[in-house]
Amino acid sequence: VKGRYVLHRITPEEAKFKLVHVKHVTQGLKGVPFCVTHDGRTIRYPDPLIKVNDSVKVDLDTGKIIDFIKFEAGQLATVVRGRNTGRIGTVVSRERHLGGFDIVHLQDANGHKFATRIANTIIIGKGNKPS
Repeated sequence: VKGRYVLHRITPEEAKFKLVHVKHVTQGLKGVPFCVTHDGRTIRYPDPLIKVNDSVKVDLDTGKIIDFIKFEAGQLATVVRGRNTGRIGTVVSRERHLGGFDIVHLQDANGHKFATRIANTIIIGKGNKPS
């Protein structure tokens, strides 16, 4: 979209994991906690610190959680839907709108600020370093 997505090679180590966005965290039968990700995965017994909108690094061989990144200001994020699709920036702030859509304000490497819905973003790194 608008030339923002470019294919590039990844290392064999990078091919062993995937970053996924947590959509839902709840308890199932007999109190078993689980989280549901944007790609439809259901992961049982996640870390209790993992909340909705966090990103989780999943091992593709085992399906287990390797690491997670909290959704907070200062984290590196990419926009995957909407008008700003493909843009990467640092989370500046989050506007909470009860009963509506939360808005995330981001700033890209060139200093341009833009905003999008929280559901359109995925956290891809801690600070300015991609995971």
